[in-house]
Amino acid sequence: MEKTFSKHTVAKTHYVPYATDGAKENSGGSTAIMIMGAILATIFAASTAYSGMKAGLTVAAGIPGSIIGSGMVGVFAKKKGIFGKNLLQGMSSGGESIASGMIYVLPAIIIIGGKVNFFAGIAVGALAVLFAVGVASLVENYLLVEENGKLMYPESTAISEALDASEAGGDSLKHMGIGFGIGGIITLLTTQVFGWVNSVMTFVGNSSYRWKISTEVNPMLAGIGFVVGLDVSLTMFAGSILANFGITPLIAYFTQMAGGGAHVWNDTHMLMSQMNIDMVAGSYTKYIGAGMMLCGGIIGAIKLIPVIVTSIKKTLNARNDVGEEKNSLGVVSLLVAAIAIFIVGAFLAGNIVIAIIAGILSLVLALLFVIVSARLAGTIGCSNAPVSGMTIASLVVMTLVFALMGWTANAHNEILLLFGVFIVTAISVGGAYTQTQKVNYLVGGRRSEMMKYFMIAALIGVVVVGTTVILAPQLAIKSANPPFGLPQANLIATLTTGILSGNLPWIMIIVGIIIAIVCWMLGLSIMTVALGFYLPISTTSIILVGALLKLLIEKLTKDKALRETRLSSGVSLSSGLIAGGSIIGLIGIILHVTGVLSNRVPAGFAGSNGMAVILLIIMAATIVIPLMRIKQPARKAQKQ
Repeated sequence: MEKTFSKHTVAKTHYVPYATDGAKENSGGSTAIMIMGAILATIFAASTAYSGMKAGLTVAAGIPGSIIGSGMVGVFAKKKGIFGKNLLQGMSSGGESIASGMIYVLPAIIIIGGKVNFFAGIAVGALAVLFAVGVASLVENYLLVEENGKLMYPESTAISEALDASEAGGDSLKHMGIGFGIGGIITLLTTQVFGWVNSVMTFVGNSSYRWKISTEVNPMLAGIGFVVGLDVSLTMFAGSILANFGITPLIAYFTQMAGGGAHVWNDTHMLMSQMNIDMVAGSYTKYIGAGMMLCGGIIGAIKLIPVIVTSIKKTLNARNDVGEEKNSLGVVSLLVAAIAIFIVGAFLAGNIVIAIIAGILSLVLALLFVIVSARLAGTIGCSNAPVSGMTIASLVVMTLVFALMGWTANAHNEILLLFGVFIVTAISVGGAYTQTQKVNYLVGGRRSEMMKYFMIAALIGVVVVGTTVILAPQLAIKSANPPFGLPQANLIATLTTGILSGNLPWIMIIVGIIIAIVCWMLGLSIMTVALGFYLPISTTSIILVGALLKLLIEKLTKDKALRETRLSSGVSLSSGLIAGGSIIGLIGIILHVTGVLSNRVPAGFAGSNGMAVILLIIMAATIVIPLMRIKQPARKAQKQ
């Protein structure tokens, strides 16, 4: 009988993994799987680092890794089956997660005129991997098992659907293939690859009430919206509404009144009165979002203290119950990282006091946001997790402490950013690891085996990304058209330099904290609202579209059994959307940043809002029509 993972994720008490212990006894890891996984980890780490530094864009590797890994296992290690494929997707995510973190901060050291020792960068990154995996392992049972059905882990579901489809075939594979085709074709047509048609509809208000709304016709994001559902999508979009139609227009209204002597805080050559709506959002509204995430992270961590304590006690007791795995590797990794960060910090800083204070701050902030990142992976997946926002919030705290201690020289900023590398890498790895272990849980693999393979892949990623970043002299080039754009690194360099020099809009951070407290008092999910506040509305709006398409299917289908079948098939189709959009998008980014394809802007009607509207209608129709054509529940068909 064909199995679909989504049918088992509603209630944790009824969940049945792909296979029992007996079925996986001789499956999974091997030398061949390790070699193939190392290759995938290297490829995804290098390509993600390069494309991220060039264009500020990264694509989570879980979906592409599962598709490519399935092909590799089918050719080179067929007997390893779905468990071998599962390990390969985990190793792909492990390598990519390093790049999605380190590239935000490590180049910032070069931007401020500092120098990074190659081995220092490797040491900090490796400790971040050990710490993140160790922390996440303490709460993963709670997040993955006890919260199963509550935390949806949309990308984990999509990856497990992809792995399941590669084994089972049938309707699951059919609908995933439809989704893959939709996602791939639409992505090919847009500026992500060939640039033949415009995929972003934008409307701007230029009167005294200045606003901007845009929607990107992105099948990957629409697929995520279908999986996470209306509640999460709508709450996230509410944050975007607040940012784009409340806060930003208000700030823009007052900037128009600014006199000729008022300059933008992070650009002394730009008058505040000359800022357009995008500049207002980037220079001010973003920092309100960072303040919200800072407050939300603290509140979220406080709520999880009982879970952390319980997890630690359970780990230390290390019972040998049937079906329960020990977490000795996770505990050892956590302890090693927590101790070694002070030793490495003292060596790098040359100052024991700095090493102790910065080490404590780094461990606390990393602990806080690794847990937050792990939970965010359960709501929106890793592709759209606000790693940069959590990093900004962390660095604001650390830089403030450095400033209060009088450590304001450029050399101190270098040390600060190295500890920032530890934090951001841990945040990125924490989310990716938890997402990977959720796939492993859905498949039925061994948790300890996945931890080992993921950790090895992540350490490979540290070496690859360290080489890519540190040995690239082009990073220091500043011109109108530099070899690498480094948007996140430039922002972080500006942030830390601004705080240490006393030139930062602290009012924005404080306002963000106040808004977060109000959300908490109203019983809203702070991080979900903050995520929508921080992300572009073009992203959150298309996620909402995906959720609305799911709602449409629900409302149009009156029969309960048929509705369940259509929604289950919708998850498979959405998995294909995510797979097609991410794989083709990743290929497109690489082709663009390597110069194989030139950046092409569609002109005429092809570049208009009307074209984007047509593309949106086509995408919606190609998602809804195949699902509405399903006339009979799968379980009835199986009885015949």
